[in-house]
Amino acid sequence: MSEPILRVARSPELPAVLDFWRTAAENDSRPPDTRAAIEALHAHDQGALILAVDEGRIVGTIIAGWDGWRCHLYRLAVAPDRRRAGVGGRLIAAAEERFRSLGGTRVDAVVLDANERAHAIWSAYGYRRQGEWSRWVKPLS
Repeated sequence: MSEPILRVARSPELPAVLDFWRTAAENDSRPPDTRAAIEALHAHDQGALILAVDEGRIVGTIIAGWDGWRCHLYRLAVAPDRRRAGVGGRLIAAAEERFRSLGGTRVDAVVLDANERAHAIWSAYGYRRQGEWSRWVKPLS
């Protein structure tokens, strides 16, 4: 197994990213991602979706969203056969470097409370659960 290349997603790869998330990401308690949504993300900020690619295969993703004030991480996902091999950590580090280059000073990560497997990697990279805040959501459609 070779070391994956980290790079931003290209427009033609967006459907493959959606397919990847169906098998590699936690999807049980969230609305499904759509092609329109991922295309809107890519059109708005082409550098936000970072991929780990090994021999043409997507093996990891992270969305490093920057709103001009705060840094937000979403959709850290690693192929099941590549977990615990450093791919997730490399994606987190690449996202943090992107934020630093944009002038970001603080980052948060959206992590499902029930996804206990994910808690370990976020803790290992210095992230801590913020108990005094809650995330409030409302579908716009």
